[in-house]
Amino acid sequence: MSGGNDLRFGFGANWRAFLSALDEDRMAIARESIRELTGLDQLAGRTFLDVGCGSGLFSLAARQMGARVLSFDYDPQSVECARELRKRFFPDDPDWDIRQGSALDADFLGGLGTFDLVYSWGVLHHTGDMWRALAQMPRLLTERGLLVVSLYNECGLRSRFWRGVKRFYCRSPKPVRWALLLGMVGVCEGQSALLRLARGQNPLPFKLWREYRRNRGMSKWHDWVDWVGGYPFETALPGEVVEFYRRLGLRLERLKTPGPGHCCNEYVFVRRESASPCAA
Repeated sequence: MSGGNDLRFGFGANWRAFLSALDEDRMAIARESIRELTGLDQLAGRTFLDVGCGSGLFSLAARQMGARVLSFDYDPQSVECARELRKRFFPDDPDWDIRQGSALDADFLGGLGTFDLVYSWGVLHHTGDMWRALAQMPRLLTERGLLVVSLYNECGLRSRFWRGVKRFYCRSPKPVRWALLLGMVGVCEGQSALLRLARGQNPLPFKLWREYRRNRGMSKWHDWVDWVGGYPFETALPGEVVEFYRRLGLRLERLKTPGPGHCCNEYVFVRRESASPCAA
């Protein structure tokens, strides 16, 4: 995560709970996710910056693929999650650096250097100032470096509704948070079950929950907690993001849009050779 809003969800606490579910299968899926997004089978000899490292899973995946990794997050518990993974799998590794910092802090970012691959999946829309955070990313890229970023899709009234839910969640005491979380999960999963039933499919969600790890190695339950509580919350249409980065000297290489709704649109940009890394 990153910083910039007094009212915010405790992403790090959720990621600490996720670590108990981490296994080799999830790690392999995380590595495959990086391969699919970047088109790179291995990262040996490359540098990897994980902006808002969260659980540290994708920093770990990049390190396992051979990259020299620098991870940072605004949330101290997320930083500790990443350090726990380094301790488990790469103890005392000089090629995996982990720091606390904000994607909105230009001075902090200016001291990191440049990287062959800058990775920020599902992070910058939670900073409280998404467009300013996005504008910081090009200066972190080496010549022909890749920027991988994912952002929630803009959905009009639904986006405003969920922004209100998330704000209410973060302002509420713990018992109210649990009631809201269970209520929203029940309603949304119930709607999905009815849709599957109408299509002649098995309406029970058990198989879908078991197979959810195929989604980047993540956990359905922990992603639900992240979704209901994840505030600050901003959204963007794909065209807005592509044009924004075009003006900052980046060229779109890949775009994955899962469909309507608040799914994360995934972007891969490359810095054009003639562009300045400080074009923001």
